[in-house]
Amino acid sequence: MRSQSPPSQTPAFELKTLKKADLETSKGKKIDRDGHAAAVAVDRREQRKRDQALGLVPFAIKLDSDLVKQLHALAQERKTGLNELTAELLKKGLKSK
Repeated sequence: MRSQSPPSQTPAFELKTLKKADLETSKGKKIDRDGHAAAVAVDRREQRKRDQALGLVPFAIKLDSDLVKQLHALAQERKTGLNELTAELLKKGLKSK
């Protein structure tokens, strides 16, 4: 009878700690400016419709982790969302060309 090898010590996936706002967002709840879950849960399909009506388009990119840290720090400093900050910086960068 062969002995079985012990399970691998390395996890198959990396656990990521989420901020409270990110956790609530992943649950599909609307988050207010203070990071608290709002009383009304927003349906993802409904949110997509709202975003489309505002002319918003999902745009995923890969960035260097140091740059992302800078963006998060600046967004916290300005007390604004990452989407708003990124849009503002992109507009300024494109305007300067």
